[in-house]
Amino acid sequence: MKDQVFGVLQRIGRSFMLPIALLPAAGLLLGIGGSFSNVTMLEAYGLTRIMGPGTFWNALFMVMSRAGDIVFTNLPILFAMGVAIGMAKKEKEVAALAAVISFLVMHAAIGAMIEVNGGADSLKEGAGAMVAGIWSLQMGVFGGILVGLGTAWLHNRYYKIELPQVLSFFGGTRFVPIVCALFYVLVGILMYFVWPPVQTAISEVGRFVLRSGYPGTWFYGFVERALIPFGLHHVFYIPFWQTAVGGSMEIGGKVVEGAQNIFFAELADPAAARFSVEATRFMAGKFPLMIFGLPGAALAMYQAALPEKKKEVSGLFLSAALTSMLTGITEPLEFTFLFTAPLLYGIHCVFAGLAYMLMHMLGVGVGMTFSGGLIDLFLFGILQGNEKTGWLWIVVIGVFYFLVYYAVFLIVIRKLDYKTPGRESGTAAKLYTRDDVEQRKQDKRNKTVSKNAKNEKDRAKEAKNPAETAGESYQSQNDNEKNPERSGESRSGKILRGLGGMDNLTDVDCCATRLRCTVKDEKKVDETILKATGASGVIKKGNGVQIIYGPQVSVIKSDLEEYMEAREQAQNASTVIRSPMTGTVIPLEEVPDEAFAGAMMGDGAAIVPTDGIVQAPADGEVTFVFPTKHAVGFRTDAGHEMLIHVGIDTVSLSGDGFEAFVSDGDHVRAGEPLLKVDIRKIGDRVPSMASPVLFTDLAENMEVRVLKKGQIHAGEPFMEVHRKADVGFC
Repeated sequence: MKDQVFGVLQRIGRSFMLPIALLPAAGLLLGIGGSFSNVTMLEAYGLTRIMGPGTFWNALFMVMSRAGDIVFTNLPILFAMGVAIGMAKKEKEVAALAAVISFLVMHAAIGAMIEVNGGADSLKEGAGAMVAGIWSLQMGVFGGILVGLGTAWLHNRYYKIELPQVLSFFGGTRFVPIVCALFYVLVGILMYFVWPPVQTAISEVGRFVLRSGYPGTWFYGFVERALIPFGLHHVFYIPFWQTAVGGSMEIGGKVVEGAQNIFFAELADPAAARFSVEATRFMAGKFPLMIFGLPGAALAMYQAALPEKKKEVSGLFLSAALTSMLTGITEPLEFTFLFTAPLLYGIHCVFAGLAYMLMHMLGVGVGMTFSGGLIDLFLFGILQGNEKTGWLWIVVIGVFYFLVYYAVFLIVIRKLDYKTPGRESGTAAKLYTRDDVEQRKQDKRNKTVSKNAKNEKDRAKEAKNPAETAGESYQSQNDNEKNPERSGESRSGKILRGLGGMDNLTDVDCCATRLRCTVKDEKKVDETILKATGASGVIKKGNGVQIIYGPQVSVIKSDLEEYMEAREQAQNASTVIRSPMTGTVIPLEEVPDEAFAGAMMGDGAAIVPTDGIVQAPADGEVTFVFPTKHAVGFRTDAGHEMLIHVGIDTVSLSGDGFEAFVSDGDHVRAGEPLLKVDIRKIGDRVPSMASPVLFTDLAENMEVRVLKKGQIHAGEPFMEVHRKADVGFC
């Protein structure tokens, strides 16, 4: 449960990055335009005559300022789109459109409720605002995030929905905007009653934060850095930057909420004489860290390197230090000492909190778009003048931070012999990234999984009746089992094969009823296969192929794109498949069935089972279960399509002796039970209990290797899929 919550928060944090990534461009326009159209700044630098009101340059900078300001004004709707795109699993463009519709519908519903209940005068002061031209409640980016998360949830749930035939045109992706619009009408009505108390609560939190003074600022800086390794810092600071948690202020006759929004509203206000420190306290602390502190840490790690390694690491540290100084991107440096010397990262977090607190105490009013590098310092500090920002204190404290970081890091590295880059002979020096940290976590998880798998295997050997552990009932359907054309193949697999394979397909799209594809060689298109997938017709015009499915085509398109994506990933990956049964492994050619023995239905091996439980061979999705429950189609998370067929001619038993525990579309973990088979009951009624386990859609560059012969237990490594060039001898 904890891992699931953490994973969701990570996804939410990453989804925030899309709208945040827009801010540097907007900030550049607003920073330059707002600076050179600001009367106070022009008077300070004696530029009123050249760039004052009425001049060409003043008009140009006003345009730049307005162009940048419009992005910050509409951040809520950008967050709605960004979060929806980031959280949507597939068809992200549909999720973005649905988010815009949902956002507008929600605020229109709120606006209507306000009008019905007495108009704007009925709201508390500051509670209302114009949102995309609609008078609504002041929800800020919270409203956008609410829409983005809700839209993504609805999208992921319904983008492949199949409706009854009479309504099938509205199925698939077309259903998403419809259900979102209806849902957010209700959300808008609900928000009219719910949001005012929430507003009050948020304002109280904001006032508490502001009353916390310098200790609160230190705590903010400490936590913001401490969350970097987990990727959750965006979730933490966004409420301070974009909502009333970070304060509210009336600027130019309009109430502005959120520290960053306040700063940029002041930047765009020609009358602003001094930027609010209560807002910039949540931003200014980054500048001493990123421009001065971390380069000091880089110099310390360079000095601590072995003499013969210094030349090798000098370029690495110089590049990383310059990146931190110029852009405020700190990952190469921070993750390097987090990976090799975690104590130093703890010290770094303490210093981070102190930097924020010092900037607050000294009244530094420098804001930022994204991160605290020299670019932002120049635009929002130096260019604005020391009188408005107090930016000189950043340099004074920064020099101190450079020396402190250098001294502390050098002493700790040498005293504790931390193996920072360049301190290990015979090992190539490198800087570490978030991926390295994640890989270390994954390695630990893999060790745990491997240990658990061994324990499960030992328990299976001791179990007297494994069949007793099985669980729930099941039913399913699929097309003709005896089809020599790979009966375990999914519809998407058949469509792709009918179009000549991955290499022949260049584009996939759809209209209201037709799958529209572009191929390289039209001669490779097989109409017979395509019609067998349920198409009512196939039209070929040169390299264009139209496959007529009817209104449900949008679902088919989504399935095909997901299938192709999985295939592409699988083509370059080696995958180990675990045995789905306990029994004896035999070569495929020994199976007493020509279709299986000749690998007409796919490559693999067979198992003669000794117990009746059929398990999932890997993490993946159940694509189908035959109506007679004697065979299961399976797609691994790596994208490999598989068929597990229990016995030969077992279809003739009409399901007698078989029980299924899964349903179409179920996602299962390796080792979870799929089927229960009464071996004693059916063994004498069929030609053989040999059970083929096949890969039905291997790419031409892939090959199967059987890892074990003879006796095998369910869950043991069974087969491995490799690129042909990577396959060794066994």
